Amino acid sequence: MENQAYKSGFVALIGRPNVGKSTLMNLLIGQKIAITSNKPQTTRNRIQTVYTEERGQIIFLDTPGIHKAKNKLGEFMVNVAERTLNEVDVVLWLVEPTNYVGAGEQMIAEKLKKCGTPVVLVINKIDTVKKEEILQFITTYKDLLDFAEIVPVSALKAENTDSLVDVIFQYLPEGPMYYDEDTVTDQPERQIVAEIIREKALRLLKDEIPHGIAIEIDRMKDRPSGDITDIEATIICERDSHKGIIIGKQGSMLKKIGTQARVSMENLLDRKVNLKIWVKIRKDWRDNDVMIKNFGYRDE
Repeated sequence: MENQAYKSGFVALIGRPNVGKSTLMNLLIGQKIAITSNKPQTTRNRIQTVYTEERGQIIFLDTPGIHKAKNKLGEFMVNVAERTLNEVDVVLWLVEPTNYVGAGEQMIAEKLKKCGTPVVLVINKIDTVKKEEILQFITTYKDLLDFAEIVPVSALKAENTDSLVDVIFQYLPEGPMYYDEDTVTDQPERQIVAEIIREKALRLLKDEIPHGIAIEIDRMKDRPSGDITDIEATIICERDSHKGIIIGKQGSMLKKIGTQARVSMENLLDRKVNLKIWVKIRKDWRDNDVMIKNFGYRDE
């Protein structure tokens, strides 16, 4: 077999909140970078991860879900997602298996019609439906847009994800290796650590609180021995009542968040972590441009 040309390029994952974008990306990369939770708005920044093999290198951009914005943070997230569409080589649009296309999906389809990038429709969560129904779902979506390909997958069960990678390589241009082959993300460790704390909080707290939290990493330092990292972090929330719920009865909720976060951090960093977390109130930070920037949501 002849030596195939090395391909590389950028692939955006888009879709409504909760369709499984981060789960799919984590599966393909083989490491946990993007946080996953069953609550909307889990991904806030554009997270870049890298998949490398002998055929080439795929750089995935996991964008925030496209939705109707309710505040300045929401507007920032939607703008990031929309701008990404024109900057990449391939767009993966993740949808759920359904016979009904709602207003949210119609809105995304309209935006995709305006971008000149090849769009691959990925029907995720096929593990939740009967095999013979999949054709119906393909028929439901196929006339929305002139798709380059339609690929049904289950990100959770790793079904048909190899075929998806094959399809992506078909549409990538020849190009250089942008990152070392052992790179899996361009996110600094501090940012991933902050996201881990936010993920645990999202999973453990009541529905109304999580969107109003941000995480600041105040200190992250390895001890001279190199086998322990000390991390001090603050959970920022919007109200006194939220602070009480995050801390919990006699500190029980904060302890739970901290314990779960520490275990994930130790797996990520491959060493012991000594984690301390505080909780502070910053009223209405999601509508404050300066605070949004301070918490790492930068409009690059």
